[in-house]
Amino acid sequence: MAKAKKLPSNRKSTPHVATFGVCAAGDPRIDKAARDRTTNIIETIAGIIAKEVTMPDGTPVNVVWSPVLIDGEKQADIVARQFVDSNVDAIVCTPDTWAFPQLSLMSLLAQLPAETPVNITCGNSAPKPGVVFAHAVNGALAQSGRLTHLNVGTWPDTGVNPKPTAPTIKALVDWCYAALTYAGLKGKRVLIFGHDSMGMETALSHIIPTRRTFGLEITRLDMKLLADMLNKGAYDAKELNKLRSWIKRNLGKRLDLSQPDAETRLDQSLAMYLIMRDLTAEINAVGGGFMNQLEWGSDLRGIPLPICDMAESLMNSTFDHNGPKQAIPFATEADTQGLLTMLFKNWLSGGNPPLFMDFRKVWEPWEIQKLAKKLKVNFTKNTVWAQKGIVDGDNSGSASLNWAGKPGDSAGAIMKNVSMPGAELYYFPGGGNSVTFVSPGGIEGIASRLAYSELSGMFSLIWDEAFTVDLPKKLAGAVANSSNVTWPHTWVVPKYASMAEYKQFAPANHFHMVWNLEPARLQYWMDLTNVISVAPWQARPAFVEETDRPMPLIYLINGGENETKRMRARGH
Repeated sequence: MAKAKKLPSNRKSTPHVATFGVCAAGDPRIDKAARDRTTNIIETIAGIIAKEVTMPDGTPVNVVWSPVLIDGEKQADIVARQFVDSNVDAIVCTPDTWAFPQLSLMSLLAQLPAETPVNITCGNSAPKPGVVFAHAVNGALAQSGRLTHLNVGTWPDTGVNPKPTAPTIKALVDWCYAALTYAGLKGKRVLIFGHDSMGMETALSHIIPTRRTFGLEITRLDMKLLADMLNKGAYDAKELNKLRSWIKRNLGKRLDLSQPDAETRLDQSLAMYLIMRDLTAEINAVGGGFMNQLEWGSDLRGIPLPICDMAESLMNSTFDHNGPKQAIPFATEADTQGLLTMLFKNWLSGGNPPLFMDFRKVWEPWEIQKLAKKLKVNFTKNTVWAQKGIVDGDNSGSASLNWAGKPGDSAGAIMKNVSMPGAELYYFPGGGNSVTFVSPGGIEGIASRLAYSELSGMFSLIWDEAFTVDLPKKLAGAVANSSNVTWPHTWVVPKYASMAEYKQFAPANHFHMVWNLEPARLQYWMDLTNVISVAPWQARPAFVEETDRPMPLIYLINGGENETKRMRARGH
């Protein structure tokens, strides 16, 4: 007699780790040597993914591979059941011989969720051409409206255990990070404290579109809870002492405690880190945001409370008083679209710390040169900041402490560059301490900003490769003092956008940067999420070889990337 199965009454959930399934199509007519070679390639590719791809917290992804070559429908059923039982989130097919598309990979995919990411990685070999199958099945799937990514790479034509080249591996790994970000964030949630801050339409929590597009939930908690928990002392007092001691030890005289009640305000600010950190962890949130202005720290009709710049910075950092930790993307001013921008790039980069900035002032070349001449600061035709101009990226709150140093710098070295001046009381009458530093030059990554359109119901990402520069000390001081000297500053230079373009095309007053993230990885993710890519810079070619991902075939046969994405958004 059949019986229902009772599941265990677990008290704790375990985080979802993305699972990749690696397989290959085959032909029943090929010889054993070719079958062994194909199986070895499957195992090699699976091993590469397992070694090279991690979740944002450093946890290795799960990788399963099937030695069953998919010769036909029977084998497709076997591998499909293996992948379903293994909770596979994304599929990598590694053909090395000709096969029959409909009988193999297409029959497998019919048994899996329709939006499962699919990558076809093959060598460009002639003897038993897997590349011929790859083009055949990629074309068939594109004609059926299925997005796939084709990676025609290189491995030796002969030999029982061929190894793929470095560019082949890089393209595969980039795609894997896009797939784990796409699949791994589905069902996750972010936590926003407070409502939509400062009336910023570009920062709104678009609850339903965010759920529909990214599979993310947005949990919202009223700031009264935070105020109540702060007043009740609903945090570990011993840990607060440890955090305050760590701050004072690392900053020394760079911690300004000259304002009235400064010690009490500092304790409140640091307690807010512990409270928001714990609430975020309590509901397994992967990111968050805090409203601050106006009600929390600026509205004199109430009781202004101290700003939470240090709390926000610590959330975004890869260390705190307890040592190394995962960066949790966290947006000031409850800027949800800014949070999502940072969250996606944090995952795509393998956990690198995000930078939240005001798109404060664009210094065009003529303007920064004029200021330099006034200050008698020398420059030449090879001085990047003088020839390209800079964006002064600065904002009170949310700037990851990591950006006070370079990638790989120790926490101790980074904290030597950080100061905590008293808050500007005309902005924040609740007091507290700001966080300030100047980011070093030479950091490369992607600067971007997510946007939403009610007309199309779609998200887009305005982006460019970017890097930071150092300014001469006198010039840096003048630029910082022209905005808010007590806030963090990062001198950002876009790679392709002119400053005339950059200052006109910004979709919001905030923008965000993550280091060591390259275009192909971002482009793969925009394909999977159906986010429109906006890089309208006149100097940027439509395709940059060895930088951009190859255009998916489905775009080419449907009138272009944006037109195809619009059709997919409409369900066509």
